[in-house]
Amino acid sequence: MTKLTPQLLSSMVDHTFLQSTGTQAEAETAAADAARLGAYSVCVSPSMLPLTTPTVKITAVCGFPSGKHRSSIKAAEAQSAVQDGADEIDMVIDVGAALSGDFDAVRRDIATVRAAVPAPTVLKVILETAALTDDQIVRCCEIAESCGADYVKTSTGFHPAGGATVHAVELMSKTVGQRIGIKASGGIRDWAAAQAMVDAGATRLGLSGTERVLQGGTATGY
Repeated sequence: MTKLTPQLLSSMVDHTFLQSTGTQAEAETAAADAARLGAYSVCVSPSMLPLTTPTVKITAVCGFPSGKHRSSIKAAEAQSAVQDGADEIDMVIDVGAALSGDFDAVRRDIATVRAAVPAPTVLKVILETAALTDDQIVRCCEIAESCGADYVKTSTGFHPAGGATVHAVELMSKTVGQRIGIKASGGIRDWAAAQAMVDAGATRLGLSGTERVLQGGTATGY
């Protein structure tokens, strides 16, 4: 068990700003806040790039939040984001393909994006675990790892089924071990929830209320 400290927790956080009504000025403020709080990165929509104050690593989402974009569009979006300064890409799989058992489509989707943004760009694969069965989560994790993903990620934070759960993170950790990272996101609004996700195996956390969580309060939002 890893005992979190404010410094350790902040170093694991992708400080997230993905509101559909967000402005460029707000994205710049989020980047400045991420740096001030010691977060690992700021996570924004690709339309917010480039940021003029990139004093932390930049994560951009891809195919977000539905995952229902053609793989070629996801790949182009990811590649454009990297050209505009993104260090990491969080892509959403076609959750419907996983639900219907079309894991070949899931594989092609991830592989297409990975080919478009090879290392050293970090690729995280969002599974939307609250919408999947345990078996589907395991299969998607195995596929993501085999395609060269650097992380598997629980959730967009926008699905009505919910966000990260301890059970999902434990299952993901059991599947991928320590070979690739695990990002828990969606509904992590206080210190206890963050600690629980890390105890379950999360190595990165997606938080929008980063400062409130670090202060031991309860945050609202993503």
